Amino acid sequence: MYVCICNGVTDRDIRQAAEAGCRSVAELTMRTGAGATCGSCLDLAAQLMDEARATRELPLPVLSQAA
Repeated sequence: MYVCICNGVTDRDIRQAAEAGCRSVAELTMRTGAGATCGSCLDLAAQLMDEARATRELPLPVLSQAA
C-alpha cells in the first residue's frame, strides 16, 4: 500500500528501511523521501516503522530455554 503518495513510498519501503537500521522519522525521510513534500503521511510512516522495529526486536525466550 502507498503510504506517501507524493513520493511513491510504500509500506514495504518503510519496513525495509526499518529493518536496515533506520531509527527516526527524519532518517526515514532522508532514505525514502516519505514526508518530504506535504508531510501528511508522517504519522502512519512512523507507526509502520515502529511496528517493524518491534517485530524485529522481539525477545525469543523459547531459544534460551532450549539450550
